[in-house]
This record gives sequence, structure tokens and C-alpha cells, in this order.
Amino acid sequence: MIERMHTKQRMSKIVKHNGTVYLCGQVGVRGESIKEQTAECLRRVDELLVEAGSSREQILQAIVWLSDMRDFAEMNEVWDAWVPEGHAPARACGEARLASQELLVEVIVTAAYD
Repeated sequence: MIERMHTKQRMSKIVKHNGTVYLCGQVGVRGESIKEQTAECLRRVDELLVEAGSSREQILQAIVWLSDMRDFAEMNEVWDAWVPEGHAPARACGEARLASQELLVEVIVTAAYD
């Protein structure tokens, strides 16, 4: 069974299937610093994980897109403080043109759930 949550025409915010939860990409507040945008998108990830019956400790994979790789170190400061010790997921980070010029970071998460 596939369970879709917050589904609209284009996408679902959460999709659950066979013990795995897939979150749509989360972005931070527009017009803020990379640290503030990273903290905001990770806060949104937390909210969706809880709603899906999961948590940071159950993240399997994260894909991070930055609009500029020069922000890598500052984004990682926020990321490293957010990830629970001993529970780092498989992660990739790359540079991409995001949906709007104000956006600096987007995080896509796949996690397990009980």
C-alpha cells in the first residue's frame, strides 16, 4: 500500500511505502542567509518526519542542493549540529539552480518509519 499525504496536483509532501518515507524537497526562508535557510528547511524536515511517524534517527538518505557550493561549509555547520550523533545518513550535496533566485538550499530526505 502507498500512502500519500498533503497531495496536490503536482506532488505529495510525504509518500509512505513499505517502511520507507519519502519527503518532497524542503527549502528555507527566502532572502535569508544560508545558515538561516538551512535551519528552516531542516525544521520543516523534522515536522514532516514526525507527521510520517519517523525521526532524524531514521533518515536513510539526504540529498542537499545548494545554489552556490561556496556555501558548503556554512550549510554543513547547521547540518552537523542537526544530525544526531551516530545517525548520519547517506548524503550527497551538489550545486543546482533552484526554483527561485532567493533560495539557497533544498534538502530531500528518505527515511524509515515504524
